[in-house]
Amino acid sequence: MKIVIGNDHVAIEMKQALQAYLEEKGHTVVNTGVDAPPCDYPVIGYRGAKMVADGQADCAVLICGTGLGIGMAAAKVKGVRVCTCSEPYSARMARCHNNANVLTFGARVIGVELAKMILDAWLDAEFEGGRHARRVAMLEEIDRTGRLAAAEE
Repeated sequence: MKIVIGNDHVAIEMKQALQAYLEEKGHTVVNTGVDAPPCDYPVIGYRGAKMVADGQADCAVLICGTGLGIGMAAAKVKGVRVCTCSEPYSARMARCHNNANVLTFGARVIGVELAKMILDAWLDAEFEGGRHARRVAMLEEIDRTGRLAAAEE
């Protein structure tokens, strides 16, 4: 799998550890983050999400202090479904039910070992489709049109 990994200046060490971890597992990793301060998390979030939306990568893992700011920036890119997770269950469910293709978390919130567990849960899960496909299609409708017909009925 081709995975984008990006980080701001707060998450340099975590990014480096996770990049090595993903490469050891056989993934191709594209680093769009920084290895020295300073930087602006919206730039990193946008770059990583844009690569996923454009089909240049299968998914992205983006890390800042909390995972929230970088996730907000990534979520502005059409075609991505972002999940910010601090534990493995939500990461797995974001993939199974929401077909999330961008994962964010915070280097100030979790440690590297928990980040690895979250990554594993997210990457090992598969979208279940079925009733969830209809809901993901609604998310895609909002992306395309800025509206949701079902909510306006």
